Amino acid sequence: MMEIKETTAADLKSVQRLWADGDVMKFVGFADGLIKTDEEMKDWYRWIETNRPRINHYSIFEDGVYCGESFYAIDAAHRSAALDIKLFGFARGRGIAAAGLSHAVEEAFRNGAQTVWVDPNPQNTKAIALYQRLGFVQKAFPAYLLSEEEPISVYMERKRDE
Repeated sequence: MMEIKETTAADLKSVQRLWADGDVMKFVGFADGLIKTDEEMKDWYRWIETNRPRINHYSIFEDGVYCGESFYAIDAAHRSAALDIKLFGFARGRGIAAAGLSHAVEEAFRNGAQTVWVDPNPQNTKAIALYQRLGFVQKAFPAYLLSEEEPISVYMERKRDE
């Protein structure tokens, strides 16, 4: 049975292990994993707690086993929400990512977003296929998201009413 719940302090060690996994983090620029101290994880969690519901993080479990995370952050000025999903390798290909991301999409819409977006690495073809199945459409990056550097990711969005 799958459970998707708001991340709590009790989940921090699991999130920390997820981020430290190079296979999980390779497409976001951390091929050796992202190593965070316990104190850094506590600080991150305080940031999540302080900003809910504009920002939220979810822990995804299957049969009581931690599988990964989903996340959204709403930009109130643009009524858009950045999304993210990460799963351990053992949890991929079984519908867990679709459920976890769909949950974050619905929560972002419920909390004020009119558009949700992802920006996968173009080499992450499985993620791109997942986003397409969930109704995301590739478009040009909105000007407010562009920096002076050329984007190295693909921008995909979904509107609330689509």
